[in-house]
Amino acid sequence: MPAHIQLLEPADSVRKSVSTKLALANRAKLGQYMTPAPIARFMSSLFPPSTLQTCVLLDAGAGVGSLSSAFLDRWAMQDGFLFQQADVETYEIDPHLRNHLAEALTTYAEHLPIRWNINSQDFIEAAALQIMAPKRYTHAILNPPYKKIDSRSSHRIVLRKAGIETVNLYSAFVALSLALMKHGGHMVAILPRSFCNGPYYRPFREYILQHAALHHLHLFTSRTKAFQEDGVLQENVIIHLECGGEQGSVTVSHSTDDTFSDLISQEHPFSRIVFPQDSEKFIHVPTSSEHTAIELSKNVRATLSSLGITVSTGPIVDFRLLEHIQTSPKPHTVPLLYPGHFREQRLCWPKDGIKHGNAICMNASTKKWLYPNGFYTVVRRFSSKEEKRRIVASVVRPDAFPGNDYLGFENHLNVFHIDKHGLPEAIAYGLAAYLNTSAVDEAFRRFNGHTQVNATDLRNMLYPDQSALRELGEWARGQASFAQTMTDQQVRKLIQ
Repeated sequence: MPAHIQLLEPADSVRKSVSTKLALANRAKLGQYMTPAPIARFMSSLFPPSTLQTCVLLDAGAGVGSLSSAFLDRWAMQDGFLFQQADVETYEIDPHLRNHLAEALTTYAEHLPIRWNINSQDFIEAAALQIMAPKRYTHAILNPPYKKIDSRSSHRIVLRKAGIETVNLYSAFVALSLALMKHGGHMVAILPRSFCNGPYYRPFREYILQHAALHHLHLFTSRTKAFQEDGVLQENVIIHLECGGEQGSVTVSHSTDDTFSDLISQEHPFSRIVFPQDSEKFIHVPTSSEHTAIELSKNVRATLSSLGITVSTGPIVDFRLLEHIQTSPKPHTVPLLYPGHFREQRLCWPKDGIKHGNAICMNASTKKWLYPNGFYTVVRRFSSKEEKRRIVASVVRPDAFPGNDYLGFENHLNVFHIDKHGLPEAIAYGLAAYLNTSAVDEAFRRFNGHTQVNATDLRNMLYPDQSALRELGEWARGQASFAQTMTDQQVRKLIQ
């Protein structure tokens, strides 16, 4: 193919046409969102130069072939790829998209020495059967489908038999593709950032870090713009993995959107991406070469375990206990706290017009889910996109509920406690003040790219020691209001 001819643009025109015709419901059913041309080009650029005689490329969930096209265009441009032959293996279950994919690959075969194949089988089922076969792929480029896998589904059963435990199609596609690659093979994939933290993706993080070296992370800092044509509202990352590679420093780049007009790229030691002592293997994405205030502080090294404190999701799952939930407090009830009872850092209970309720009956069915009245620090599990901080912490005081021996915490709250009992007052206030700082928000955003705040995330963070928390709490409980700058300054004094 002459160097000045490229076929990605025609493929992108097809993508746009097909994407508008696909019903939103069908896209959601398949979990498939096709790759815009600028992202496809950027992904292909992340592969290192290669002198291999034969490239064997995998594109699973290929759609209309945008990613394969970007990869083959780079080869045609003689941009670092010196292949004499390429075998292109694609998977696509949608027959309409397969027709467009075949047209694209046929055109490439007229200009380049390639052999291609389109598989119509389910990739998970087909790949799981190939795991024990000799590894064949030298390169993989993926935009896998985004859809949860039911714990009882055939996909989950097949994956477990293959030794892969994961909860979403995108992580399953990446893990299986990695398992099929030759030692030294390179994979570039675009994924939701959700895999970087949280308990559900821990097996997946462990799998990829055990089987590959992470060389590059690219973050799209806008939730809305990378796949804006398809209405995808989440942070996305592009990762470059080398199967069996030696882990070294990691290139971290970021841009607002798929124009890459404000692209910034920096090198970081791997220890800043996955902390050495982190059993959860959270993947941090620093967007600055500067260390955070918490990273630099010698006084923020305590864990919740070392402090003797536990954080748990609220135990009241309301739809299971609806018959016991009351709109207003009555003599036989105890307070029930929802996120809606907290405005910024203030508690408002009981609350008129709240959607669910203000109280829960105290009886044999509910008592095991209740906590003794006391001082607690609570954090909402879901923050809104409009809030300045991901973590919004509040203090629950026992004197807000006179005459009540127990409290109910609904499941959308995270609760800090000591063995299911309240905290010392100063510790409760100190924890809330610390969690509400800009320094904590900055550190938290490095591994959390969505609005959910899990108990595991909070458990995985570092905290000031007991004396610093008490000192901070003594200051905080004497404040009539909490200006952000004032709280940040007070915490900065303690953690420097």
